[in-house]
Amino acid sequence: MAEVKLHGFWASPFSHRVIWALKIKGVDYEYIEEDLSNKSELLLKYNPVYKKIPVLVHGGKPIPESLIILEYIEETWPENPLLPTNPYEKAMARFWIQFGVDKGPIFRAFFLSTGGEEQEKAAKDFLEVLKTIEEQALGDKKFFGGDTINLVDISYGYLAYWFKNVEEVIGIKLLEPSTLPRLSQWVQNFIEVPVIKESIPDRDKLLAYTRRIREKLVAEQLKK
Repeated sequence: MAEVKLHGFWASPFSHRVIWALKIKGVDYEYIEEDLSNKSELLLKYNPVYKKIPVLVHGGKPIPESLIILEYIEETWPENPLLPTNPYEKAMARFWIQFGVDKGPIFRAFFLSTGGEEQEKAAKDFLEVLKTIEEQALGDKKFFGGDTINLVDISYGYLAYWFKNVEEVIGIKLLEPSTLPRLSQWVQNFIEVPVIKESIPDRDKLLAYTRRIREKLVAEQLKK
């Protein structure tokens, strides 16, 4: 069997997407932690275009970008499927994954907001995104995938753990049972899945990292 390696970073929800998928599929792999301030020659070789993690290397062939990697994993190891077999349901799963990608700038605006009307608008805009996800994508299901998690759940995994740290750093709570009861319940369901629970980062360490990276990005934004 071809060797599988994953270049990632401990705090990255994008790395964890791949880790979760590999674990669900039962794929043995070697994890290589990258120092993002001093990227390895291998990472730069494997992802010369974006120079980012995660990168999955299978049989010496690198695949970058977490969502592309997830699709590759699904096609390469079809056991324990993470996408529906029905063509329409599969298309809709991919629609909601792409929805999350398309709304990335709204999340970034909220993450980098610093107060006043700008922050109020950013929070309102992202809350509308969360409401759409809850009402249109999740509905009354336990998971986006129904009774078990699928690629949609994995793609939104950052909401289940990382987002709480973002809320704490910014000082605004959006994903609360009072405003988003079904999505809040999904958060609890998701983080209780064994392969998720056993691999999420230490909360205090992640909170400190989130605070540092936000301060850095806000400072860079103010210089522009």
